[in-house]
Amino acid sequence: MVLSISGLGSQLALNLIDRTKDRQMETLRSEAQHKRAAEQFRERIGSITTPEEFVKDFEVYSFVMRAFDMEDQIFGKGMIRKVLESDPSDDTSLVNRLTQSSFGELHNAMGFTTENGPQVPDFTDPEWQDAIVDQYFETQFRNEHNDLNSTVGTVLELRTKVEDIDTWYDVLKDKEISEFFRKALFLPDQMATLDVDMQVKIFEKKFDLTKLSDPREVESLVTRFIAISDIQNPPQANFNSTAVNLLNSSLSGQFVPITLDISAISGFSPSLYR
Repeated sequence: MVLSISGLGSQLALNLIDRTKDRQMETLRSEAQHKRAAEQFRERIGSITTPEEFVKDFEVYSFVMRAFDMEDQIFGKGMIRKVLESDPSDDTSLVNRLTQSSFGELHNAMGFTTENGPQVPDFTDPEWQDAIVDQYFETQFRNEHNDLNSTVGTVLELRTKVEDIDTWYDVLKDKEISEFFRKALFLPDQMATLDVDMQVKIFEKKFDLTKLSDPREVESLVTRFIAISDIQNPPQANFNSTAVNLLNSSLSGQFVPITLDISAISGFSPSLYR
């Protein structure tokens, strides 16, 4: 369970998350259900050699699916197996016809098929296992905060994907990231109904994607996105929130019996197919 950010403005909540992430991740990794899931994954993934074996081992399969934020696709085992068996060099193969980027990411990470044909991946590699486990916890961390504040959740997702954005087509593959850029660039939601190529032209006139290599440009976009999102959908006050209680106690001078450092918040600034 991550720290509750209910009742906080999105910028304040984001700064609190940034300052306490290490502590929150440590707590998340120690939770029994997540700890056991990671242990089962490490114990059994090394014996899997085919997509068929992968989807049949539900604990391992569901762990990996959750790592790639594909929990809503877990019961589509038949389709996932076909995706993993797809030839990435064939433009007509299933993995290349699905527009949701997570399918391609899953395919590449598992490596059952490459341009050279079917492969038997080495899932015993500790570094590969560590990468999947880390991704699982990052996804859980982001999703739990997203459930409390979707604006914050979108910003956390952007941070994980911004380095992989090379073209506006990369942006348009992801619904949340597309929404982020529309809001941050003051573009209407109705734009999403336009032809993809037309959307790309509009985005290109509004922003140069090469600027994303500058952290200050990214932060500027984040600040605008948060400001607009909180105006359109104000965070609902929750006076029982741990974070709100911390703020109230600090203002009244009361002692707060918790190890979380309140100074953490002091630095904030106001169609599946083609």
